[in-house]
Amino acid sequence: MSLLLGCAGWSLPRGCQNLFPVQGSHLQRYSQVLGAVEINSSFYRPHRPATYARWAQSVPAGFRFSVKMPKQITHVARLNDCSTLLDEFLGQCAALGDKLGCLLVQLPPSLHYQAEAAEEFFTALRERYSGAVALEPRHPSWLQAQPLLIEQRIARVAADPAPIAGGDIPGGWNGFEYWRLHGSPRIYYSAYGQAYLQRLVEHLPTDRPVWVIFDNTAGGEAVGDALLLKQLAS
Repeated sequence: MSLLLGCAGWSLPRGCQNLFPVQGSHLQRYSQVLGAVEINSSFYRPHRPATYARWAQSVPAGFRFSVKMPKQITHVARLNDCSTLLDEFLGQCAALGDKLGCLLVQLPPSLHYQAEAAEEFFTALRERYSGAVALEPRHPSWLQAQPLLIEQRIARVAADPAPIAGGDIPGGWNGFEYWRLHGSPRIYYSAYGQAYLQRLVEHLPTDRPVWVIFDNTAGGEAVGDALLLKQLAS
C-alpha cells in the first residue's frame, strides 16, 4: 500500500513527543516518523513561497504535503471567477516542488453543486495544476458531480463524520483515495482507537495511493491515532 499518513498540522502533543526525534523543529521531528501532513493554515492566510520552500527543505525526500485551498476561493468567491486567486495560490505552494503531494478543496455546506460553475473552476485549476486534487464537498448536491470529478481526475474525500450521506466512502476519480478523519463522536476531539483503525486498514486499497489525514487535533489525539494506524498498516 502506498500510504500517505499524517495529521492536519505538525504540532506534537506533549504526551507523544518522546516518540519523535529530540532534535529539530516540530516539522523536522514529525517528518522523521510520519510521511505526510495537511497544511490547513493556507485556508486562512497566504504563505510566502520562501516559507513553503523552507518547509520542503526541512523534510525527507519522500515526505509529501497536502495544501488546503484558501477560503477566498472556496468560501468567498465560491469557485467563481477564480483565475487570479488560483494563480496566486499555486504560485505560492509550488515552492514545495516535488513535495507538493495534493491540493485539498473543502467547500462550505451552503455551496450547492452548479454544473457550469464547477466545470469552469476545475477546468481552470487543471490548466494550471496537473497533480492530485481532493474535493471535500459538504452539500449533498455534489454527489451529482461524479462524472465531472472523474473527467477532471478529482478524488472525493471520504470524511468522518460524514457531512453528507455517502460522504464516508471515497468517490469521484479512483486514481487515489483521500480520507479525512475529524474525530468521532466529538468532532475534532475524539480519538478513534484500535478497533476503528483496524477496520479502516482492512478497507484501504492496495493498488493506488491512499492519503489518511487525522484532523482530530483539538485535544491532541491526531498524532496518537496516526502512529497507531502506521503500526496496524505495517
